[in-house]
Amino acid sequence: MKIILLSGGSGKRLWPLSNDIRSKQFLQVLESPDGRKESMIQRVVRQIRATGQDTGIVVATGEAQKEYVTAQLGRDIQVVTEPCRRDTFPAIALACAYLDSLGTDSSEPVIVMPCDTFADDEYFATVCKMADAVADSAADLVLMGITPTYPSEKYGYIVPKQHASCDGCATPVARFIEKPDVATAEQLLAAGALWNGGVFAFKLGYLMDIVSRYMPGKSFVEIRDRYADFPKISFDYEVVEKADSVAVIPYTGEWRDLGTWNTLTEKLPSATEGQARLVLCENTHVVNELGIPVIGLGLKDLVIVVSPEGILVSDKSSSEQLKSLL
Repeated sequence: MKIILLSGGSGKRLWPLSNDIRSKQFLQVLESPDGRKESMIQRVVRQIRATGQDTGIVVATGEAQKEYVTAQLGRDIQVVTEPCRRDTFPAIALACAYLDSLGTDSSEPVIVMPCDTFADDEYFATVCKMADAVADSAADLVLMGITPTYPSEKYGYIVPKQHASCDGCATPVARFIEKPDVATAEQLLAAGALWNGGVFAFKLGYLMDIVSRYMPGKSFVEIRDRYADFPKISFDYEVVEKADSVAVIPYTGEWRDLGTWNTLTEKLPSATEGQARLVLCENTHVVNELGIPVIGLGLKDLVIVVSPEGILVSDKSSSEQLKSLL
């Protein structure tokens, strides 16, 4: 099994006003089991390694992020960088072309997953089940379906053809619904729909066949040189929704998408990181990377991020709008 981790350079910019220099996935603000601080990407790699799958990790990211990946994960983690910004389909295609260039067997299961997910260890056990399902040819493409906790408008939904016949079984997918309104989401939950967690499994040869439609017979180096020729489109739209054989495996444990500052603050061990002090504040978090103090007085429902690349001051409910502004 090979694992492709999508880092911040692959299709989304997470750091305020960063020009893609650094993403919050590299901030060491989460608490590890030994009480030390770790970043999102360090946490995910630690959990992958706990499954015994520590030799086949490739990080797909932007060129400007490479030094941060190497600094936090070490040089034994392979990094594939995008020469320019496209979207998740080109990023995954490039990473698969890299695996192919190493002589990876075309039947090898490949897992693609984001690095800004907060989940328990069962999440990674489900990832292994997905790889097994692909190896057994349960479907060309196997997705992870997150068991919903409420009718959300923020996530896409996977609608299985039937309920899973057993725990961890791959169930055929009937259709996909992209970010419905609350009323529709309630109907989907009643029908057994699952959130699309952005975790995909397939055999390497399956994806390389798709890549060859755009760049037939091209090597990894040639594909990277012609990277801008790929369509700027997500993996969901270009591959998942066009696939003829798709199955889903449910995951029922803890899961949070830490892709926005609002959700990240829910997992911070304290209200302040760095030189910061809050007085008479309610539901407010400060992350300060500078060597000057930040003081908050009488604030409510805010997230304040101070970095060498920029400063963000946002109402927590509005933090999701940051990506569109950048």
